Amino acid sequence: MISSIAELIADRVGTMPAGERRAAQTLIASYPLIGLKTVAEFSAAAGVSSPTILRFVARLGFQNYPEFQSSLQDELAAQLQSPATRTLNPPSPGGGTVSPMLEATLDNMRETFRHLSDRQLADIATRLAERRGKTFLIGGRFTDPLARYMAAHLAVIQPDVFHLAGQESMWRDRLIDMGKRDVLVIFDIRRYQDSLVRFAEKAHQHGVQIVLFTDQWLSPIARFARHVIAGRTAVPSAWDSSAALFVVAETLIGAVTRQLEADGARRIREMEGLR
Repeated sequence: MISSIAELIADRVGTMPAGERRAAQTLIASYPLIGLKTVAEFSAAAGVSSPTILRFVARLGFQNYPEFQSSLQDELAAQLQSPATRTLNPPSPGGGTVSPMLEATLDNMRETFRHLSDRQLADIATRLAERRGKTFLIGGRFTDPLARYMAAHLAVIQPDVFHLAGQESMWRDRLIDMGKRDVLVIFDIRRYQDSLVRFAEKAHQHGVQIVLFTDQWLSPIARFARHVIAGRTAVPSAWDSSAALFVVAETLIGAVTRQLEADGARRIREMEGLR
């Protein structure tokens, strides 16, 4: 499977010098539009030289800047696809539907975890396990069940975990309770939900640390996020699959549970006593 530019950045940012890291951060913050501008405009936005932009593009494996932009244009086209226009893979020779879907889902999981570092997962788990603030979780039209599932588990092992449901006005009302010690976990995949983007921007302005679960093309919320988990979602269907993001969520639930083993066990015993 071809890696997205966001995935290539995640794989190689650790080896980039400071100027190229600034170019990478600028691209992620305005993904993918800043990369579709001229080299001079990209370099001005990143505060680096034009040769630095070209070295950054070469480090990602592109022969030249037009090739880099062509790849971004392909990603943008994929990002904007609706279920009605999405190109489906041809049926398997045997005429079945299960095998292609299963193989694509397994590939999505493998590719998602290939681009996720153990350090990033550990950092997110540590932040979610901290007791100094509250944890809020929210998702979009099709991804909110993941947010609700993750919130239900985290609420068992630690206090002050809240799933944000209902209308957008109700989310905004909760901003009064959010501050620099808190974490907001957001699930948002293509076609990205404008109400979530607006909410993330407001939360970011309040100093809330955002953990974003998104797809390989990156929700606009990435510009506000402290941590971005870019999972593979495309499958041979009119609908995207959240299976890979679900497995990442379960991985983090397990990691947080291990970090809070003593307190979590005590809370579970107390809950069982109330049944």
